[in-house]
Parts: sequence; C-alpha cells; structure tokens
Amino acid sequence: MAGQRRPGLWPALLGCFVCQMGLGFGYVFGVVLKHIVAEFDWSRTAFAAGSAPLLLSMALSAPLVGVALERFGARVVLSAATLLLGVSLELFARIESLWHFYAVCALFGLALTGLGDVAVGAVASRWVQGRRGLTLGFVFVGSNLGGALVPLVAGAVASADSWRSALHVLAVGSVVWVLPFALFAVREPPALVAETRGDAAPTGAGEPSLDLAEAVRTRSFWILALTLLAFYLYYLAVNQHLVAFLSDAGFSDARAAASLSFAVALGIASKLAIGWLADRIPVKRALQLNFAVLTAGSFLLLVVPFSGTLVVFLVAHGATTAAENVLLPLAIGESFGVAHIARIYGVLMIALFPGGVLGPVLAGVAFDSLGSYRPAFMGFAVLNLLALLGLAGLRNERERTSGTAERPGED
Repeated sequence: MAGQRRPGLWPALLGCFVCQMGLGFGYVFGVVLKHIVAEFDWSRTAFAAGSAPLLLSMALSAPLVGVALERFGARVVLSAATLLLGVSLELFARIESLWHFYAVCALFGLALTGLGDVAVGAVASRWVQGRRGLTLGFVFVGSNLGGALVPLVAGAVASADSWRSALHVLAVGSVVWVLPFALFAVREPPALVAETRGDAAPTGAGEPSLDLAEAVRTRSFWILALTLLAFYLYYLAVNQHLVAFLSDAGFSDARAAASLSFAVALGIASKLAIGWLADRIPVKRALQLNFAVLTAGSFLLLVVPFSGTLVVFLVAHGATTAAENVLLPLAIGESFGVAHIARIYGVLMIALFPGGVLGPVLAGVAFDSLGSYRPAFMGFAVLNLLALLGLAGLRNERERTSGTAERPGED
C-alpha cells in the first residue's frame, strides 16, 4: 500500500488536521483565568482544580471514543465532539458558580477527547502505511496551531469586551470552522468502510492486528501503559509548575513565562521531524531515542538554575513531549496493528488521569512541605529513566501471535 494514491486521502488528512485544531480551544482557560477569579472572587487554586474533572473525563471517555469510532465511524464521532465543544464553550460563557464551572470542565474534557489523538490518530493511521510517521506529524500539528490562535482571539475579544463575549465567539467559531471538515472531509479509508463493523474484526487495510483483549495480555501493552504514566506524571507537573520553578530560581517572570511558550512552540517542528525520522528508522528506536532525550532533559532540569542550560532543557523538553504524541500511536500500530488502534489507544489513555492529577499535586506538595520542587522533579526523572529501560522490551506482538500455536493468553 506504500506509495499508492488513495482517493479521498488528502481531504481526510486535512479534515483530521482541522479537527486536531479543536484541541487548541483548551488553551482558553489561561486567557480567562484572571477575569473569572476577579469576577467571582475565587482563588486561583479553586480555578486550577477544574483540571481534575477535565482530566478524569478525558481519561474515562478515551476508551469509549475508541469503541464509538469502530462502531459509528469517524464522521459521527468527530462531528458529535465538535458540537459538544461548541456547547461546552457556550455553557462556559454562562457559568455563575464554581460547581457549574467544574461540570463544564468535565463536559469540555469529553469534547476534547472526541477530537483528540485517539480518534484522529486512529483515522490517519488507517489511511497510510508508507510515511505513516510524517502523516501523523502533519495531522497532530493542528493542535499546536489551534493552541497558538485561540489565546490570541480570546485575549483580543476579552480585552475589547468581556471574557463571556470571548467564549461566545469561540463557541460559534469552533462549530463554524471545525464541523464542516468533520462532516464532509474526514472518512475511513475504503478498505475499512467496506468491512462490517461490530463483532467482526476489521483488517486495517490488510495488516494483521490484535484486538483489545489480545493486546492487554501482552507485555508490550503494559510497557506502553507504564511509559505513558511516567510521561504524564513528569510532563504535566513540569508544564504546570515550570514558570513558578524558574521564577523561584531567579529568572524574571517574563522570561519564565516566555520559556514555557518557547517549549510549546517547538512542538510544531518536532512533530514533523519525529514523524519524518520514524518513517526511516524502526518505530521502537525512534521512541527510545525520543524518551532518552526526554529523560536527559528531566535530569537537566534539576541543575538549570546553576548551569545556564535553560535553552538546552527547553529544547529537549518541548521537542520530546510534543513528539511523544506522534510516536505513541505509531508504537501501538507497530505492536498491535491499526485495525483496533482506537480501542487500544483509548484504554492506554486512562493513564492521563492519575498522571495528570498526581504529577502536579506531588510537585506542589514537595514545594509546600520542603520548599523546593526538586525532590518531586528528581522522582519524575528517575521514573522516566525506568520507563526508558522498560522500552527495550517493546516488540511486535502481531508477529508473535500470527500463525503460531500459542495458547490464548500466552505472551
């Protein structure tokens, strides 16, 4: 299939790209934070606590998105998620209490999951075999572009009028911009459309594949699950506390904030670069290389204030954390095939909740009780190193089960 031109390929990939831009609407929280806490007299901690229902919703809904994608198809899932995104933003504009805000965060998390890597990554992976890495890199850049545009629009409207007006504009804009692409551009490839959904196992365009039950019984599934847990513990803790960490270390507030923005912006180039590389070397090697640099960066963070290596850390952190989004679906496809990638990816994404909540909380507890983030950051770095070592055991589980006489459940 590599090198073949498939009718509908480019419209489908463009549609996936635009749907990924929908993830950028999640960046609106930082824009409206000060406006909302000032109006309602909330603490910033109370506002930040909205990440708990949001992440819980994302983690629990990810497996459901995978199931829905196989049963109903990409157009239904992505269109429903787009409409839900618009509804969430409109409800966000109408909040009057803290519990209302938390409920909207949970709804928002469901919408973001429907537009996120599980659905879009699965569709894009099914369309191509050759240059799959570069394809995913291109598609996933959409979230970075959306994340760059949404704060600009929201900030401009909020400054000119109000934060509620900004959310009204985003609610309408999300549906007007994303929905046509979800409805009319995104499609499963013809080979999958022709197959029967439901209990019948799709072939994934001719590739042998494991279903979820088979994948869960393999070593590779648990290696990826634990790797993802370590990644989210580190990544979300550092992203939430990096500005404060650098400010405490003597960097100006402006430079600390600019450092985080620089790291996020690197994601555009790194996603394309890692996709290109993963098409030229084994996916496992690309994943190991990326995680090795990420691990080195996590240790480097501990000495940044003393060594003058802030830029080096930011490049390592920004590039590798963004690249992980591209490499994970590639690794899942390599290990288990692409036919059931959405279900498998969805279950693996459950790691987002414990990692996304515990990471930032443990970092905060370390600072509050010990006066320093370093004990927590050291723990995350060690976990990254263990995860890196564990990736050596990742393997192609399809080759081990295809055409063999292994007993069910045997690894």
